[in-house]
Amino acid sequence: MYKILTLTFFTTILIFNGCSMKEYTLFQDENRSEEPTDINDSVYHDEMVFENKIMPNDRVGIMVYNQSGAGPGQLTSMISSRGSQQGGSSSSQETQGLLVTQDGTVRLPLIGSATIQGLTEDEAAKYLMEEYGKYLRNPYVTVEIMNQRIYILGEVKKPGVVPVTNGTMNLIEAIARSGDLTDYAERRGILILRGDLRDPEVRMIDLTHMSTIQISSLFLKPNDIVYVQPRASKGRKIAFDEISPPFQLVSSILAPFVNITYLAKAWNY
Repeated sequence: MYKILTLTFFTTILIFNGCSMKEYTLFQDENRSEEPTDINDSVYHDEMVFENKIMPNDRVGIMVYNQSGAGPGQLTSMISSRGSQQGGSSSSQETQGLLVTQDGTVRLPLIGSATIQGLTEDEAAKYLMEEYGKYLRNPYVTVEIMNQRIYILGEVKKPGVVPVTNGTMNLIEAIARSGDLTDYAERRGILILRGDLRDPEVRMIDLTHMSTIQISSLFLKPNDIVYVQPRASKGRKIAFDEISPPFQLVSSILAPFVNITYLAKAWNY
């Protein structure tokens, strides 16, 4: 009796193992290569010097100062669109600054509507200084994109949204900010999805060997999606957790009958 139950138990585990992993794993693609993505030196250099550009739906913090004299104390804040920095929570960050409209503009005092789409922070600051120079004697402008972020999912201890505070971020920093990888993380198959979500660029990163890291690029861009895939053992754990309660119930029901059978055989001997 126990042999039959054991055989049935492990057969069911194998069946549920494949089903659980298929349902549990995100971004599956049978046509995708499982080899690490090879990034050439030219692309790698471009990503090293990457500067994010302002796009529609970004939130930008704009500070405008007017310098009335030569001394450092003569710099007066005229306009501030950064909003409150207290708390630093993701919810407050979502409402800070000015929202760039779908046509790539923001509305500012004195100069009205200004098109900053496609400009870096430094380029936008220079452009706005020229515009404010028509109204102020010595304007100084700073621009900051305030909602730059990376999305990290899967087998990390704290998945979620990771703010990009330094203009750029690498994969190691994103994982560190997410509390490191879990024991079930597939370290040879970390996916990075970039660009149009209907047809994204997908990269595969293998962190287990220096030789594979050297052919990859660990630099991330704002709005990248990092997905740490689960190992096969995660599927076995899920399968076991799914089928364990029914088998425990069946086992508890059959246990008295099995014990009686063994006792009867022992009595006969």
